[in-house]
Amino acid sequence: MSELYRNAAEREDESQISINPVFARPGEATVLPRFDLPENQMSGDTAYQLVHDEAMLDGNSRLNLATFVSTWMDDNAGKLYVEAADKNMIDKDEYPATAAIEDRCWRILGNLWHVPDPHNTIGTSTIGSSEACMLGGLALKRLWQERRRAEGKSTEKPNLILSAGVQVVWEKFCNYWDVEARYVPVTEDHLVLDGYELEKYVDENTIGVVAILGQTYTGLYEPVKEIAAKLDEIQASTGLDVRIHVDGASGAMVAPFCQPDLEWDFTVERVNSISTSGHKYGLVYPGVGWVVWRNKEVCPESLVFHVSYLGGDMPTLALNFSRPGAQVLLQYYQFLRLGREGYREVQQNSIDVATYLSSEIEKLDPFSLVSRGDTIPVFAWKLNPGKRNWDLYDLADRLRMRGWLVPAYPMPDDLSALVVQRIVVRLGLSKDLAELLLAAIKEEVAFLENLDAPIPREKARTSFAH
Repeated sequence: MSELYRNAAEREDESQISINPVFARPGEATVLPRFDLPENQMSGDTAYQLVHDEAMLDGNSRLNLATFVSTWMDDNAGKLYVEAADKNMIDKDEYPATAAIEDRCWRILGNLWHVPDPHNTIGTSTIGSSEACMLGGLALKRLWQERRRAEGKSTEKPNLILSAGVQVVWEKFCNYWDVEARYVPVTEDHLVLDGYELEKYVDENTIGVVAILGQTYTGLYEPVKEIAAKLDEIQASTGLDVRIHVDGASGAMVAPFCQPDLEWDFTVERVNSISTSGHKYGLVYPGVGWVVWRNKEVCPESLVFHVSYLGGDMPTLALNFSRPGAQVLLQYYQFLRLGREGYREVQQNSIDVATYLSSEIEKLDPFSLVSRGDTIPVFAWKLNPGKRNWDLYDLADRLRMRGWLVPAYPMPDDLSALVVQRIVVRLGLSKDLAELLLAAIKEEVAFLENLDAPIPREKARTSFAH
């Protein structure tokens, strides 16, 4: 076959593909292999339609009240996202403007969190707050190791003190880096780590304490200042100087704007480092996180690598290497677009919606609140005692059938018999949508309260708290 004839035939095939009716094209009208590459090519339109249609089976992200992750940004952010989709954040030599914006962003956060000396600090972007937590934990461990070696002491058996309600990333950190996790139990009297009996957990092998600014189970803040005061007492009696990492995945982007008088950041001298999630209340699409250290001395130089990459010397402080740069630009866009006033308005509006919803849910006879949504805009409730043919898992299922994802899950460890239900309010959950959600909750509670017998099904007791 001549080249001219072959090209004409290919053009004819393409034209046939382009005019075939949608859903009657090869691929859309036939079953394709799921775990093998197809033998032949297909139209880009067809491939798009197949992926698009399968993704339709996902839930509506705006109605997902389980996730903390941002599900809405404006059109300008969308344009920036597309324009920067090909940028590799790690290649600072090729993308120096993006690197400069990254540096600007973490310094903005350092100032927001009252870093003592803006000229003597260090920070970085990460793929999310989990990586930021890992880096904060590694710095604590490395500092402890260096101090122990200088004193001629063993560096075996390091431990880290955590609330039992900690996010799963800290369990991973302790597992991956051979650190003993010492969990302080969650009880009805102490729903968060607040310094109570902390002396029972601290010893010479303690690398640090994690304080959570916005616990995932309930949204409650752990009182950093009170934890630091207890560590002051412990140092006075034992000589042990234990530092704090603040896991501010959510709260570090809420408290500065909505609770400006709360002392939790670098104004508390024991705070070594702070991490946050740009893709949560930083209001950016996933995934981007940030971590900032009090000063360069508390982030050991041994954690910073200098590598020759694509034509330049590149210092890197990260667990990941290649990763998208678009979200860093989106973070800077939000900083410019909103400023302090805008962030305050957005976060306070979310808190207002959360406290409205919690106050209305509290009025329903079956429920009592565990938290109110007046810290970060997250709250939880429990069932009041009484004989019922339903539980919170049933309510979660009924709401899910209507499109709303409102998870039910057990509290951790010593409080695991307590099942709660939680709502995360984010930018995009308007007062109008909240009214529709509240109406759905009331209707489904009324339905469940009139059941003559329990719903016959196997309940999945899986925690959605994280």
